[in-house]
Amino acid sequence: MQNANAHLSEKIFSSDIEQAPTRDGFGTGSVEAGKSDARVVVLCADLAESTRAEKFQNEFPDRFVEVGVSEQNMATLASGMAAAGKIPFIASYAAFSPGRNYEQIRTTIALNEMPVKVCGMHAGVSVGPDGATHQMLEDIGLMRMLPGMTVIAPGDAEEARKAVVVAAKTNGPVYIRFGRAATPVFTTADTPFEIGKALMLWESTEPKVAILSTGSLSYAALAAAQQLEQEGVGSVVLHVPTIKPLDAEAIISAASRAGRVLTVEEHQAMGGFGSAVAELLAERHPVPMKILGIADEFGQSGEPDELLKHYGLDAGNIADAAQTLIALVY
Repeated sequence: MQNANAHLSEKIFSSDIEQAPTRDGFGTGSVEAGKSDARVVVLCADLAESTRAEKFQNEFPDRFVEVGVSEQNMATLASGMAAAGKIPFIASYAAFSPGRNYEQIRTTIALNEMPVKVCGMHAGVSVGPDGATHQMLEDIGLMRMLPGMTVIAPGDAEEARKAVVVAAKTNGPVYIRFGRAATPVFTTADTPFEIGKALMLWESTEPKVAILSTGSLSYAALAAAQQLEQEGVGSVVLHVPTIKPLDAEAIISAASRAGRVLTVEEHQAMGGFGSAVAELLAERHPVPMKILGIADEFGQSGEPDELLKHYGLDAGNIADAAQTLIALVY
């Protein structure tokens, strides 16, 4: 296996690789976006510290709005501010936004094509001990079904920073998914990020499976590919941070090269990233495929690594799922 992208961390599989939660990227990215454009404002629902919105609040106190525990009002207020020419970012736990205010996001933001950037924090099971009520596993499905909504799940804190900066310059509504747990920062400042573009992370000479991943699980996909290589199985690892719009050409190319596709996401297996890929391939390039995600269950309390392993989303289980897919006879 060889590194297919020169802009990955030199310490990619080192024990001392930098780790940070992707939510940190929102804090730094929002400040950067705010410095570039005075129209950027941030609204928060009583979670400035947890969402890292406090970084923007400290830098631009006059452009920060604390709405309290009122996610529905936050969405509608942001829509009104956008109509008046602002570029609002709204930040809360994904379980509450879009979980609690979906109707307001749908009707006042998406329907009116307002450039509000919805930032869902603490998504996925790796939020850990907070348990099922706070482990939002349905947000990708909810948001990608909204017409005109761009959906992004950054792979690490650095890519999350870039996603926030780019979102501020993007017309229309955007949903960005962030995690709470510290995860490896495997990209660098030079790694390209563009909405609608996937990133080839690893590429074997004769791949037998294409592993398509989104969010921070792309690092686990890389580790799984390394394990497969040691077992004599070549693979392709395609990181897909933009779930809507998908990079159709990159996905079809990977599927064509490998002949099989395994998708990986920290989300319900139904309706999320894997479903989006399946819809694309069913129409344009059908191949044997498996969707690896949460199998129609709610989450539970536990440490992040324990939960990812329990739900089959760690590197070892990803490699096993790839082997199972390869072993199937069609």
